[in-house]
Amino acid sequence: MGRRRALKRLVGGGAAVVGMHGAVWAQAKTLRIGTTLDATGPEKANGLAVHQGSTAFFNAVNRNGGINGAKVELQLADDKFNVNAAKTNALAFRADPSVVALVHPLGTRQTAAMMDAFQDLAIVGPFTGTAGLRKKPSPNTFWVRASYDQEVEKLISTAVTLGINQIGLVHPKDPLGAGLLAAFNAACERHKVKPAVIASTPNTVSTEVEPAAQEIAKVSPQVVLMGLAAGAAPHFVRALRKAGGKSNVYGLSIAMSAQSIRELGELSHGVGSSIIVPSPFAAKYEVVRRYQADMTASGFTDFSLPSLECYIDAAVLAEGIRRAGGAPTRAAVIAGLEQLDTFDVGGLRVHYGKGVREGSRFVDVAVIGKDGRVLS
Repeated sequence: MGRRRALKRLVGGGAAVVGMHGAVWAQAKTLRIGTTLDATGPEKANGLAVHQGSTAFFNAVNRNGGINGAKVELQLADDKFNVNAAKTNALAFRADPSVVALVHPLGTRQTAAMMDAFQDLAIVGPFTGTAGLRKKPSPNTFWVRASYDQEVEKLISTAVTLGINQIGLVHPKDPLGAGLLAAFNAACERHKVKPAVIASTPNTVSTEVEPAAQEIAKVSPQVVLMGLAAGAAPHFVRALRKAGGKSNVYGLSIAMSAQSIRELGELSHGVGSSIIVPSPFAAKYEVVRRYQADMTASGFTDFSLPSLECYIDAAVLAEGIRRAGGAPTRAAVIAGLEQLDTFDVGGLRVHYGKGVREGSRFVDVAVIGKDGRVLS
């Protein structure tokens, strides 16, 4: 199937949409989608990648006629990774009747604040895998990615399969870290492994990582799970090596932005990671081929896990909007998303339904190669 045809299948473009130009665009309704994320603060590496992924997707949609004949506008509000700012941004989008949905809010506490604030505007693809959030009653929140619990389980089961039984953890002292610690202890118990060492950093984005790195290096487990975000991860790996730590490092998906890998340079080689989408270089997947082409067409040169994840988030939201009809209300978008019982995003399947809001269970393990590529 050609790329143009594949995009039309994904967003429902048909013969009536082909060839829409100039004056016709002026008559078509504009669909506005809001996103609040960190564009200039401590998590801007992930924020930039996240926004590039969804932008690349919607640019391609617009080149191919939009969704049900309507052009898409992705509106960005910078929250600098501040919870109150994220909530304020989300409420401002909610107050704008032209905004039909929100996509990929960045952060655990930021997402929680939005979930508590309203339930009448779809929130698609929060960029957090904290499992506890998924237990909150929030019918308008559609999780695309697998949870951190599933990532931790995959990393530990992989280590045990390789004969590794000395496993440590570094996690932040905040809601994200509390969830990771609980998942780590539960997975160790399931696999009959006693945690070798558990160290912590002040919070998700803190670069005060030296004490934790020294604690890990002193015990020297075979593997250390790094439950830190992209802004802090390179600092921890460098501090661990500086302290003489030889442990293999397995990061979570949130650590593996293109910028964090680039910042590590040669130290990134051999770092493992759980991934909740295919490698952005795995061209055997149709969605990866489309992603690479659309990123390139938008002028984006960094292929990364976060940007691919949010390209997929955008694809899921677009299909929900398509199913909502030609003049989609917010309620219709939520209903359209709920209809995605077996939606194939080019090799990755998403399943929603009545009361079902966790879409993908894809989790794999990857390694960073010498050229900085994610290999799986």
